[in-house]
Amino acid sequence: MSVEPSGPEGQKIPASIGGSDRLAVGFSCLGHFFVHFFEPTFFVVALVLPTVLGISYEAVLALVVAGKVLLGLAAPLAGWLGDRWGATRLMLIYFLGLGAAGIACGLGSTSWELGVALTALGLFGSIYHPVGIAWLVRTAHSQGKALGVNGIFGSLGPAVAGVVAGALTEWVSWRAAFLVPGSLAIVTGAVFWLSLRKGWVVNGEVRTRAVVAVQKGDTVRAFMVLALGMLVGGLVYQSTQAALPKVFDDRLFGFLGGGTVGPGTAVMLVYGFSACFQLVAGHLADRFSLKWVYLLAWLVQGPLLAMAAWATGAPLVGVAMLMVTFNTSTLPAENMLLARYTPEKWRGTAYGLKFVLNFGMAALAVPVVGMVRAATGDLTALFVVLAALAGMVALAAFALPTMSGNKEGRSQMETAKAGRS
Repeated sequence: MSVEPSGPEGQKIPASIGGSDRLAVGFSCLGHFFVHFFEPTFFVVALVLPTVLGISYEAVLALVVAGKVLLGLAAPLAGWLGDRWGATRLMLIYFLGLGAAGIACGLGSTSWELGVALTALGLFGSIYHPVGIAWLVRTAHSQGKALGVNGIFGSLGPAVAGVVAGALTEWVSWRAAFLVPGSLAIVTGAVFWLSLRKGWVVNGEVRTRAVVAVQKGDTVRAFMVLALGMLVGGLVYQSTQAALPKVFDDRLFGFLGGGTVGPGTAVMLVYGFSACFQLVAGHLADRFSLKWVYLLAWLVQGPLLAMAAWATGAPLVGVAMLMVTFNTSTLPAENMLLARYTPEKWRGTAYGLKFVLNFGMAALAVPVVGMVRAATGDLTALFVVLAALAGMVALAAFALPTMSGNKEGRSQMETAKAGRS
């Protein structure tokens, strides 16, 4: 007896798709890895760019702002195009465009050229989240497992980028830190194109079913709290990603090596540790009250961010590991809550708004990092402000309706594991 594979929220997926689901998972995971690989690569390379380009560190950080904004603001448009042109076409454009933009970054000779290339990197990067994850759940047989693995790859991007960018910058050149991953993304795109031509990978098909109705008051209240959480969560993530390489450079005192290798290794440890916690966070959100899982993750972040403001040496690395882990651990509960309180016909719009808040609006954190350092000489004040914002979200989370993750059905568990990022 054959069983027709089912998609998220009980959708039926044609049996013919079953043979390509593993490749779909693989390419989606690689896509998630690349989009999060290039972000920290720039912040590690930025440690040497002031000398190379003859501008200040703060001016170097400003080069990436337009790309960071587009990473979020262009996401709804990318999702809309994916729905109309097909997800696989957009994914092909994503791999090839991201790779070409990465190579352009490595070939840039002036701050203007590098800024344009980084902007293109953000524009092509905006395709992944609204298109790649949606495509994954259309084609994978075991959506929960596939999304969990996908989330781990997303977290591994910054972890691997930290040590690879640091090593290539230190031992080869800063250009190699962009040229190597850019070339790999293009090779991945070429293999993806071949898979499409051979019919090994397909676009997928989705049929939806009705969702459980909720009280309008609960929907409005939950969305207001989640909107605040998504914005602050993005600010914390973007700020710490931009700040940590410089903080490690200033405060590790050679603990993990000199040059860009030490800070890059520390970045790898921080984001590698947070990747390992992805499945645990999803399990907690599935088994316990989503409100309390979400609230406690925010409640713990505040003290950790405050400790990061003054920590140095090995304790700084340990605090940063926990700080980033609890920041990303809000995602399963957040995604489940958003799916629970968003009407089916508006769910795509809701997730588009999430990416705008997480990546677009929160990208303003990058110039803030530069301004804080220019004004104070270090980044202590940045972490103090972030700690206060985390505490504010924790207080707001008390207003969330109480609900249990295991009562929301399979669709919620699967949606939860599709991280940021």
